[in-house]
Amino acid sequence: MIEFLSCPKNVLRVSTQLLIAGLAVLLAGIGAGYGLENVLSIPVLVLAHSGLIIGPTMLKIGYVMRLLAQHYMKKEGWEANCAIA
Repeated sequence: MIEFLSCPKNVLRVSTQLLIAGLAVLLAGIGAGYGLENVLSIPVLVLAHSGLIIGPTMLKIGYVMRLLAQHYMKKEGWEANCAIA
């Protein structure tokens, strides 16, 4: 896993996926937690409201990973980290 994340291209790809997943979790949590509160049971509502915490956390981690990947891609010779043996 360390070898995979040593390449900035891979980190950029993972960060994009994490941003999309975080946005989906956040929107699903908002929709289920506040739009369907009369229909859903309490355990499902708790899960939906936990999405309001997990979604933005995933967004923040994905954003920081994206910033790090872009920072390392600006440096000279970053392609050497992506070489496959």
